[in-house]
Amino acid sequence: MGATKTDHYSGYQNEIAKIAKALGHPARVAIIGYLVQQNACICGDIVNELPLSQPTVSQHLKELRNAGIIKGDIKGNSICYCVDRQVIERLSDCLSDILEKLKDTKFCC
Repeated sequence: MGATKTDHYSGYQNEIAKIAKALGHPARVAIIGYLVQQNACICGDIVNELPLSQPTVSQHLKELRNAGIIKGDIKGNSICYCVDRQVIERLSDCLSDILEKLKDTKFCC
């Protein structure tokens, strides 16, 4: 079996791409914003805050969990979600590095 396209990139590059892909939907950005605003783990309130059905919200939460952006802890019959700060910090560091490199770059467009 041949190498996949992701094998040509570093683990860091693949990690950042996975995070960015998961954040590529406005509902997921809204979920992250809501979790950060609440400053606590949230169990059932997310569906009430978004104009989406419960199964749709669950699918978005699954994508965010798979990317490692949020964590989910089982509490009784529900799962409590919160943002993984370290993952967001890695994304922020990546974007900061890009911005820093752009400061010294002259673009023609």
